[in-house]
Amino acid sequence: MSSVRRRPRNRKAQIARAAAEAFGESGYHAVSMDDIATRVGISAAALYRHASGKYQLFRDAVLALGTQLQDCTDFVGDAPDTVAPVELRDQILNALIDTALANRSSGGLYRRQARYLLGDDYSLLMGQLKSVNRRIQVPLSELRPGLTGRQRWTLSAAALSVIGSVADHHAQLGVAPLRALLLDRAAAVLNVELPEGISSAEPVMPAEVSAGRYEEVLRESLILFHRNGYHQTSVEDIAGAVGMPASGIYRYFSGKADILAASFRRAADRVSADVANALAAEPDPERTLNRLIDAYIARSFENPELAHVYHTERTNLPSADHKVLRNIQRATVEAWAQLLTAVRPQYGLAEARIAVHAAFALVVDVGRLVGLGDGAGSAQARAWVRTLMATTLLGGQPSATRQSEPGGVSVDLSA
Repeated sequence: MSSVRRRPRNRKAQIARAAAEAFGESGYHAVSMDDIATRVGISAAALYRHASGKYQLFRDAVLALGTQLQDCTDFVGDAPDTVAPVELRDQILNALIDTALANRSSGGLYRRQARYLLGDDYSLLMGQLKSVNRRIQVPLSELRPGLTGRQRWTLSAAALSVIGSVADHHAQLGVAPLRALLLDRAAAVLNVELPEGISSAEPVMPAEVSAGRYEEVLRESLILFHRNGYHQTSVEDIAGAVGMPASGIYRYFSGKADILAASFRRAADRVSADVANALAAEPDPERTLNRLIDAYIARSFENPELAHVYHTERTNLPSADHKVLRNIQRATVEAWAQLLTAVRPQYGLAEARIAVHAAFALVVDVGRLVGLGDGAGSAQARAWVRTLMATTLLGGQPSATRQSEPGGVSVDLSA
């Protein structure tokens, strides 16, 4: 007598996990219902019995992450008055760290793919994240009552970025030291003094040699990718922004993916070149790290669209280009990490790599909040992001700030 094959009781959870991991690894548009069904071990037809389509699974996956962040911090409103603000702060951060680590393979969804949520779904996610930020700000307001509202939001967003950055990479570190490192860095950015009154001229990046239409296509493409998303932007849209027929784009690029790859490769090459130039120009590791931080911040503010697109659209690269870019990124992270261990010998390379990834992610996440390259406030925003990046790399509170060049803030790394 043959046995009856029964549907696992946790099938719904299996599907939710498989969908979240697929979207987290490859992005919303690159994942099909067949891909998710294969991960679960069922047919696509069977998957449709559980979900109306790919968007429902994507929506549920992203909002489930927001719900987990809310749920793990629900205790804040019921915390007794006897709990010290520092203790409450660390309880909140540890809860968020545990949630981030439990969702490391899919946790980047709410940060990189949220733009693909529709209308009310996007508003719901933003409401979830705002409530989590407000909970972080409960002990922060008690510990630092003099902070302005904008400062509180910047610091809570920075702490969330540091914690959430573990979903952006595969750098390995034992669970206990990883939790301790994330707690140290998240607490450090909540404790940082954001410099005020920065109004000097911004440092000017070296002028790039223009290549005419080629440069225009790259520039306008990034603006459209940033504004509308890669998959919502067509070659015709890019051609219209540049003022040429669509056929003219193909004189320079084989297609939209080629434009994205060229932009990413250029960005990666420039950051890599900054490392080589800084190391060649300055033998002292502390001053070299200051140079690199200055260069990284300057490039991010110089081209905020690229900084955002580079972080959110990497999954849309062709596999061959993605492999090349990943190798360049790894070499760059390794160079920063080795330099960081020279400045902070108590850190191992594994810890340093985690800190570098967190610092890079923070520039994008907090940069969007304070306004990368946003007109009159750009010098102030640059100083804030720079201070937060240095703190994320080094931990603790930088002892002082000083003017390193017009418009630049240099952190004393000897603290």
